[in-house]
Amino acid sequence: MQYITLNNGVKMPQMGYGVYQVTPSDAERCVSDALSVGYRMIDTAQAYQNEDGVGNAVKKSGISRDEIFIVSKIWISNYGYERAKASIEESLRKLQTEYIDLMLLHQPFCDRYGAYRALEDAYHKGKLRAIGVSNFYPDHFIDLASNVEVKPMVNQVETHVFNQQHLPQKYMEEFGCQIMSWGPLAEGRNNFFTNELLSQIGKTHGKSVAQVALRFLLQRNVIIIPKSTHKERMAENFNIFDFELSADEMARIETLDTKQSLFFDHHDGEVTKMFMGWRGLI
Repeated sequence: MQYITLNNGVKMPQMGYGVYQVTPSDAERCVSDALSVGYRMIDTAQAYQNEDGVGNAVKKSGISRDEIFIVSKIWISNYGYERAKASIEESLRKLQTEYIDLMLLHQPFCDRYGAYRALEDAYHKGKLRAIGVSNFYPDHFIDLASNVEVKPMVNQVETHVFNQQHLPQKYMEEFGCQIMSWGPLAEGRNNFFTNELLSQIGKTHGKSVAQVALRFLLQRNVIIIPKSTHKERMAENFNIFDFELSADEMARIETLDTKQSLFFDHHDGEVTKMFMGWRGLI
């Protein structure tokens, strides 16, 4: 396993297992499988409604708590200082832990400043080992990072071969913030798994399209959290530390970058309206 050192000195596994869209009933099994494969970082969120399952799996794993890095996120319906503060306590209870390794603000909407103050307070009290944001693009990110006491340590954004986030990553690095990818396999969109270039490079190394795409992000210093509900695929995704892409291969993969989201634009007014409708998701 490779590790990233965050701006407060905390070491975070560069690869983890994501449980987005894993049903609450399947979460415990999936996380247990991921831990047995070798994953030591689990990424969940209040909005995923599966923190309980994650907590159960970690508790029953027999693995020392300090060997497992747990990430969760505060949903916008819990923004504002008091609501965010209470939601952190609720996440701690559901995850059955005295501390969360990394807690993020899930979206850049609603009272993000009040919510971030709650993150800072919980961080100072040792309930959170690291704090940050998710889906904060340069305008939202620079604004928040310039006006808070504790700089975000991580920003989790859509990052994959078709949307590589080079410029946002540059701005993050200026503030000592680490980029983390959601959707590193693009959820299979844009004919991801049959991409000719990734297939050709994969054949050179005896690796799959997914392994090549994940390795590309790894070599760009991106934290990744591929998700699968199948143990054999979890193992395949994890098996990317025994090869290296050449500079030429990296450059060729960079040509796939469209610099556009395959999901939604956080600056689009209709998207913002959509999130306002999702405030009561949990």
